[in-house]
Amino acid sequence: MNLNLTTATRYGLNVLAALGASIALYFGRSIFIPLVIAGLLAAILWPGAKWLQNRFRLPWFFACATVVMLLVFVVLLIFALIGLSIPAMLNDLPKPTDDASMAKQYTRLRSQLKEALPFLDVQGAMPVKPEDSGLYREIKKFFTSEQFTGLLLTLTGQSLNLFAEAVLILFLLLFLLVEGQMLIDKVRNIFGTAADSQKLVSAAFHQMAESVRSYLVWRTIINIALGVLLGGIYYAFGLKNHFILWALLTMILGYIPYIGTLAAGALPVLDAFVNVSPWTAGWILAIYMVIVTVEGYLIVPWMMGRSMDLNATTVLISCLFWYLVWGTAGLFLAMPLMAAIKAICAQVPGWEAWGSLMGSEADRPPVRESTPDLVVLTAPPPKV
Repeated sequence: MNLNLTTATRYGLNVLAALGASIALYFGRSIFIPLVIAGLLAAILWPGAKWLQNRFRLPWFFACATVVMLLVFVVLLIFALIGLSIPAMLNDLPKPTDDASMAKQYTRLRSQLKEALPFLDVQGAMPVKPEDSGLYREIKKFFTSEQFTGLLLTLTGQSLNLFAEAVLILFLLLFLLVEGQMLIDKVRNIFGTAADSQKLVSAAFHQMAESVRSYLVWRTIINIALGVLLGGIYYAFGLKNHFILWALLTMILGYIPYIGTLAAGALPVLDAFVNVSPWTAGWILAIYMVIVTVEGYLIVPWMMGRSMDLNATTVLISCLFWYLVWGTAGLFLAMPLMAAIKAICAQVPGWEAWGSLMGSEADRPPVRESTPDLVVLTAPPPKV
């Protein structure tokens, strides 16, 4: 059936298709999020499994199971470090039931605030007596109320849900690694058995896997380097009980562009302001800004190259969209998903303009070779 659709009709159908896909992603997030995470991890671990198979002659299943177990070991190590760091931080906090320690912390914070902002009168916001401060009373009331207990129970329930989801992701990861090549061949056959179609789909899969793997591997290396460097700086400036937690937080939140960077730097600065001094907090903030600026404008473009050539507008819009669809998980998955989408656009004929739209380089007008004017020489008329 031949349908003569106008341009406006085609655009309207495309908008409806995009809206339908967004709704499907939102309502199917319990399925799509574990599947996407497993797929991204499979793209990273695939070369490691191939290396184990070729180097030690392991069967493919055992090679895949080995890299999955190594991943589990690394994740457990990170959670163990976080679990050991949180109690050390909680021990430094005043107990809500201890009025003396709460008042002492309030007085210390008030004096540091006056030192940092001597030109402001903090008497209205923070009176001399803690009992006269409404903020002090509300904070103490919150930590001694049933609302705080309910919050702890909610966090416990969410932790159990995350554990169950992590187990599901591990099983999906193992199956994707074991049956990955078979699944790719079947997907390739869906688009036709012609040689051109097979070649195009293979190129798209290869480019997508390379882009995602390049981003995740280099992003992980950079995050680890930033965590180690900033952890040493935090330790040197007096955050001896909390530097491991802030370093790990930098490694984790580094996967979220812009927002994660701000959150990872704000908490150590606040910790230094409350527990050390305002001047220490100012030095940490200045050093942190220099480091993340060098990392964002020099190290990341040099290491990742064109695989993550995304402009800032695309990054922010993608973070907003995936957060709306998948919540906090969408913030972590936004960049690798956009890398995969950009790689697909670069391989599919007719979609190149969308890939160029997401890039950071300005489009240059095509260079047209100028043709010199032709000079027609005519013979002079014969003399009569």
